[in-house]
Amino acid sequence: MIPPRRNRTEQRDYDRHVYKDRNLVERFFNRLKQFRRIATRYEKLARNFISLLNLTCAYIWLA
Repeated sequence: MIPPRRNRTEQRDYDRHVYKDRNLVERFFNRLKQFRRIATRYEKLARNFISLLNLTCAYIWLA
């Protein structure tokens, strides 16, 4: 749900509420990727990676 450009000859409809939610999710993932350990996935085991991901998400949520 990306809004069309203003100079487009035929404007198409988009849902503003869905676009706001999409923007929120994209900004969250950008914030999550700022943590180097998550972005490069240093953890070998899936359970360790998920645990670190949960910890990072909680840190972002509280900050």
